[in-house]
Order: sequence, then structure tokens, then C-alpha cells
Amino acid sequence: MRMEADVRIEPLKLYAGWFCPFVQRVWTVLEEKAIPYQYIEVNPYHKPESLLKLNPRGLVPTLEFENKPLFESNVVCEFLEEQYPDHGSKLLPADPFERAKMRISMDFVTTRIIPSFHRFLQFQPDQASGSIDEVRNEYLKNFKEFALQMEATGPFFTGKEPMLVDFVLAPFALRNWVFDHFKGGLGIPDGGNGGQDEEIWKRWRSWASAVEERPSLQQTMSDKEHYLPIYQR
Repeated sequence: MRMEADVRIEPLKLYAGWFCPFVQRVWTVLEEKAIPYQYIEVNPYHKPESLLKLNPRGLVPTLEFENKPLFESNVVCEFLEEQYPDHGSKLLPADPFERAKMRISMDFVTTRIIPSFHRFLQFQPDQASGSIDEVRNEYLKNFKEFALQMEATGPFFTGKEPMLVDFVLAPFALRNWVFDHFKGGLGIPDGGNGGQDEEIWKRWRSWASAVEERPSLQQTMSDKEHYLPIYQR
């Protein structure tokens, strides 16, 4: 994993923060598709002028393409797939209907799973009207709905090879360990303990194992101890 700027100079530049799951989406797609790029690690307290010229808010990820900026991680990922169709893996279906269905699943990640991730992570019993079990159950319910959308055999969302929807969710799924560390446990049942939902959780565990083992995701993750100070804030 890179935590400093590349010495390589490439026309395609990724302004990034190693800890950010939205950055990891774009970073992983660049690696997965083997697109040449320059990684620029951004200090959030001293943002470079080159980034601020591209994106006055200084947010990451920001992609510089031909001296022009792009941001919003899902938008950037789709741009990379369309701009570099002959590089590496195909991450969106060729069929327009199947591509539209995948975008619906990506939207489910954005509008349902990620907000429930943050509600669970940020839950403080002295500041909330509900219980931690309620926010945990909401998060798990969204995971089950996502698993039900998956192709049956897997291991990835649509079958044997990962697609963009896998990389949209994976950076958050790979951070689920924070709930074991800070929130008393995530609550996904172990194999054989899922009750009437065992087949759903079996499919989820198969997917989670596959993304954990994917080299592009491993290369864009840090060791857990580097994340702990960030999630303790």
C-alpha cells in the first residue's frame, strides 16, 4: 500500500487519502484495470495547491485527467471503465439492461448500506434515542438484502469475476472489523448459526471471503493498527 506520493509521473493522477474507503474504490479500480497512474497522498491538514485548483473543496478522491478534475468515487470508477475499456478486467456488463441493474445495486450500497454503516459506527448511547441493537440490525438487514441480489453461486456479485458493484461495497465490508473492536460485535452469524437465514449468510460469507482475497483490494488496504486512531475519534 502506498502512503506517500509516487515518484512516477503519469498524466492520470489520483489525489487520495490512504484511510478513505471512497478513495479505495477508485484506487482498486485503477489497480484492477492496470491503468498507469500517479498516486498523490493528500495531507488533510495541508492540502496541496494543485489539488485545490482542481477541486476547491480539497476532497479526495479527486482524479486529474488531461489536466481536468473528476470527483465522486462512483462517477470516477465508471469513467475509468468507459475511458479504458481495453485495460484489465471488464467491470460493467456489456448488456444495457444488466448494466442498469448493476447501477441499481450500486445505488443500494450508496443510499442504504453506507448510511447504516455510519449510523452504527457513530452510535453513542448517551446521544441517541434508540439502541445499538437497532442500528446493528438495520445494518445487517441491508447486508441481507444485498446478498439476496447476488447471483447464487458467486463468489462475487454476478459470478466468478468481480464487477464494479463488488468494488463499490468492498472497502466498507473490509472495515467491518471496526464494529467488533468498538461496538461489541458486528453480529453476522458464523457458519451453521444463521437459522432461517443461513443460506443468505452463507452467500454473504462467500462474497466477503472473495473480496478479502482479491489482490487489488489487499494492495489498497493498510494493517488494522493504522486505522484504529482514525476510528477512535
